[in-house]
Amino acid sequence: MTVVASDVPVARFRLGLGAIHTIEAILIPVGALIASAILFSIFLLILGKSPITFFSLIWTGGFGSAFSIQNTLQRSAPLILTGLAFAIPARIGLTLIGAEGALVLGGFAAAVTAIPLVTGGVTPVIGLPLMAISAMAVGAVWIGLAGWLRHYRGVNETISSLLLSYIAIAIMNFFVEGLLRDPGSANKPSTMPIGDAYRIGPMPGTSVHWGLAAGLVLAVALYILMSRTTFGFAARMTGGNVRAAQAQGLPVGMLVVGCCAIAGLCAGLAGFFEVAAVHGQANASLVAGYGFTGILVAFLARQNPLAVVPVAIMFGALAAAGGLVQRRMGMPDATVLVLQGIIFVVLLTSETFYGRIPFLQARRSGERT
Repeated sequence: MTVVASDVPVARFRLGLGAIHTIEAILIPVGALIASAILFSIFLLILGKSPITFFSLIWTGGFGSAFSIQNTLQRSAPLILTGLAFAIPARIGLTLIGAEGALVLGGFAAAVTAIPLVTGGVTPVIGLPLMAISAMAVGAVWIGLAGWLRHYRGVNETISSLLLSYIAIAIMNFFVEGLLRDPGSANKPSTMPIGDAYRIGPMPGTSVHWGLAAGLVLAVALYILMSRTTFGFAARMTGGNVRAAQAQGLPVGMLVVGCCAIAGLCAGLAGFFEVAAVHGQANASLVAGYGFTGILVAFLARQNPLAVVPVAIMFGALAAAGGLVQRRMGMPDATVLVLQGIIFVVLLTSETFYGRIPFLQARRSGERT
């Protein structure tokens, strides 16, 4: 076989470019976190608070003891699922921010499904899977609707998914405060409790519910789906260039709606665990902001399903340490939200650095010559 001389440097360029992209995917998010910490430290100094004390309390509250670690993992479970709900559509070029609505509606669907099952005396072995299926199905349909509107009607998916979130929350509030309200929930309108038999207990030897295990399994499964299958390849190709994908005969509409449905499935499953493992009923506590924090998780993870897991744990630690910061430093619990907001703004700004880091640019030009 004849080898063309020009083929060798082309192969070297492709390998070098892939390595550069990997370096950027690690270096820029880490730099964004460091910059965020510096900016937040300035904010604390203006308030007369010690940044060293703050970050030490974050570490103590998130990872300082076995209780703290389990609390962190408990809070990170829904963040893994909502992070995946943003990451998967992003691989096909969509910016969907409706995981909050799918989580709320999925949790509500699980609670509503449980009502006749509990009153009818159906065994939890049958009831819990039905609750999970209904939650995932409702979430998949809800976010899938945003994908359908995007592809077939040209409606911006960011706007439609955000509006659908508000509609989902309004639907839950309408029924929880009206037709499906439990008469015993005087102070906080809620659906009928699902009962202890239908509650999902913690994983053996821990106080962390099984939502964490479900999130880990889904993260691995979706990584394989998006990176090692023809579906994932077609989705990435569609995300890179829709017209090229259509020219190749790929079912773009099915891919768009399918990725959105997968996202809704993840968020709906998070809602199921919030009802079955945490709250025991559907109420306003489902609107906890997990869907919006999941956007930040996926951004920092660069839409990589595997990277979503450690990033979600980091943000779970921030949430777990919020109470400790409030007690020890006399600061509002919302202080952690300020830090999250700074991280989000810095992350958005850091997107402009991809392909523009000077020493990596030099390596690019060197590989081309």
